[in-house]
Amino acid sequence: MFTHDDHGTGEYQYSSVSRELLILYATETGTAQEAADRIARECRRVHFHCRVQSMDAYPPETLISEHLVIFVVSTTGWGAEPRAMSSLWNMLLRSDLPDDLFENMDFCVFGLGDTAYEKFCWPAKKLSRRMQSLGGYEICSRGEGDEQHRMGCLYPLPHEQDNVPAGRPPPRVSLNNIGSDTSLNPDPLDEDTKFYTASVKCNRRITAENWSQDVRHFEFSFEDDIKYNPGDVALHQRSTLFFLVTMGWANVADDFFTVEHTMLDQTLPDHLPKIVSLRILFTRYLDFNALEREKLDEFVSIEGADVQDEMYDYCQRVRRTTWEVLSEFRPARIPGEYVFYLFPPLRPREFSIASTIEFHPREIHLCVAIVRYRTKLKNHRKGVCTSYLSGLQLGDTLRIGLRKGFISLPTNPNTPVVCVGLGTGIAPMCAVIEQRIYKGHTNTTLYFGCRSAHKDQHYHTEWESHAEERKLRYRVACSRDGPEGVKRTYVQDLMKEDAQYIWTILGQQRGILIISGSSNKMPSAVREAVGGAVERFGGKSNAEAVEYVSAMERERRLIEECWS
Repeated sequence: MFTHDDHGTGEYQYSSVSRELLILYATETGTAQEAADRIARECRRVHFHCRVQSMDAYPPETLISEHLVIFVVSTTGWGAEPRAMSSLWNMLLRSDLPDDLFENMDFCVFGLGDTAYEKFCWPAKKLSRRMQSLGGYEICSRGEGDEQHRMGCLYPLPHEQDNVPAGRPPPRVSLNNIGSDTSLNPDPLDEDTKFYTASVKCNRRITAENWSQDVRHFEFSFEDDIKYNPGDVALHQRSTLFFLVTMGWANVADDFFTVEHTMLDQTLPDHLPKIVSLRILFTRYLDFNALEREKLDEFVSIEGADVQDEMYDYCQRVRRTTWEVLSEFRPARIPGEYVFYLFPPLRPREFSIASTIEFHPREIHLCVAIVRYRTKLKNHRKGVCTSYLSGLQLGDTLRIGLRKGFISLPTNPNTPVVCVGLGTGIAPMCAVIEQRIYKGHTNTTLYFGCRSAHKDQHYHTEWESHAEERKLRYRVACSRDGPEGVKRTYVQDLMKEDAQYIWTILGQQRGILIISGSSNKMPSAVREAVGGAVERFGGKSNAEAVEYVSAMERERRLIEECWS
């Protein structure tokens, strides 16, 4: 490996004793995991022996024994670290750690984020600084991948360093057919203690039948005494099977084979059984609807800007999925051992829980938008998991997991809470409001944004009833109900109208603000509305108001549960 000299000159000395490399990733959507796998493939080609692990599966106390580490870290919301990073990050933040703890470690950091957010790649930047403060040596400048950038990366390698030999990468598994009478091992997902068997109690559309979007209210009941808190999420993992026909695998879809993990520096899907069939793989473990971003470039020449432009136009600009690419090249046949390379893991879909165990013991309620839309290619596309959920009948059973969310409520009953939700972003607000009503707290405000009061104002009957009973202050912005030609009204406009109230609640009474919904323009607009209230009624300058909102976030008085 490479080591820095003892004199601090920054020059590298090559050691042939060991070429061991640890790659630790933390991801929410799977992008950092794919990046970690790709880094490992590139390192393998220059004879490194790599280990790739998720940070939440890696024992933090063993990090001190590593000598060369690459950290791959995604960004959540407005600069928060992924949940998988929490355990390791909390250990690194301990005040009793010595300054030379990692003096024998070389490391580098690659962050993934979105420059549409102010705190771009914030967890990666914090991790880089903290590792250096603990004596680690950063062997190269931090890399930052940008979701907004057309090629996804702000700092590609210089051309003279790109000397990796071309060619198809080796498969990460070997497959062996087995007899049809072979007994199957228990499904690992059935043995995961974080997943529970649920029965469908309700599957009801809550948007108008003539409305463009189909939003469903689901209720699931459990025999287990499940526990969760407001802001926690439910996980489910399911795909559909028409893809097998397209690939010409329909006749062998139910043939069983063993999977042996041969390239240990490449990850495989969680809970993958040792004996599977193609039907099981593409139902539970591999995502054929993932957007095609980069894998094609390892099978074709990427020399020259024109080829890069064509690759971008074909794959990313129109957001083609892997399945759509293969559909256009029907003669192409994917060797079985390459399915784990070409298709990323089917990650569990996360849905914010819209209930509390206090009001609904042994139940979980969800508010889910069924994903159906047309692409720029005019192709009809459906959501993988929501299509499955929409077809559930009463009494059907499925496995649902639980994961801790980002919302934490105040323990002081006198602390007010302001909830701002758009569309299905109302789900975690349902849980927050239910719990506060259960505990007798009446100082809760809900700003809800929808398009039409009569088409998609989710759960408005409940909110209006709570407001009449003075258990909740309810304000709704129906952006499409105004007269033609009149400026549309959004939640941030209502908050600007209520500027003095906002300052009283969030400023003088030091309340908590929770934002949930699309991460498009709404979160920024809400922050500006709060900043305006601070400036107007808090007697602060514009710069001081901006800093006040930032301080709210640092103090966990501003919490975002948003998605793109």
